[in-house]
Amino acid sequence: MTGGMVGIALVSLGMVLTPGPNMIYLVSRSITQGRRSGLISLTGVFLGFTVYLTATCLGLTAVFAYVPAAYTALKLAGAAYLLWLAWNAVKPGGLSAFEPRDLPVERPGKLFTMGLLTCLLNPKIAILYLSLLPQFIDPSMGHVLLQSLALGSVQILVGTLVNGLIVISAGALAAFLARRPVWVRVQRYVTGTILGGFAVSMATDRSKALVAT
Repeated sequence: MTGGMVGIALVSLGMVLTPGPNMIYLVSRSITQGRRSGLISLTGVFLGFTVYLTATCLGLTAVFAYVPAAYTALKLAGAAYLLWLAWNAVKPGGLSAFEPRDLPVERPGKLFTMGLLTCLLNPKIAILYLSLLPQFIDPSMGHVLLQSLALGSVQILVGTLVNGLIVISAGALAAFLARRPVWVRVQRYVTGTILGGFAVSMATDRSKALVAT
């Protein structure tokens, strides 16, 4: 079991260091509204991971394998949300997520909800759990449900800690870009392109859920 935890921790570290919708949103929120807002948003992302993990461990996410429409609907909803974020980054008069500026302070509840939606509207997380957890579970030890919860908790812990560090250090990047306005403009369009790319990739991806046996 210990070896499985170490293995999934290493895999999780590699995953969280790869830029994705969660990281982009958390960095943007931290820069625009400060560390506290970024950390509140992170709690929403944390809950999203927990929901998917719990559903996976109870076997609920297997529905994606047997009801393609459910997976497709969630995937398209996630793609639409990313496209909305991309448009807000590149629309005329839009500002860089890393550009220091005064913003209306969002209520903690809304920040939490946006973090949660960013996580939940990415069905790849469910597929990830379904395909990854069985690789580290030892059926001979019994208590498969408890093993799944323990291993999934390691992934959530690693993801939360690393994203927390990213949120806390995001301000340094804002200061860097504040002294380099050209890079601010470049960052805005790069961010919009990345988000749009994620949206298109998610909407056109034809992969199916894998059912753990």
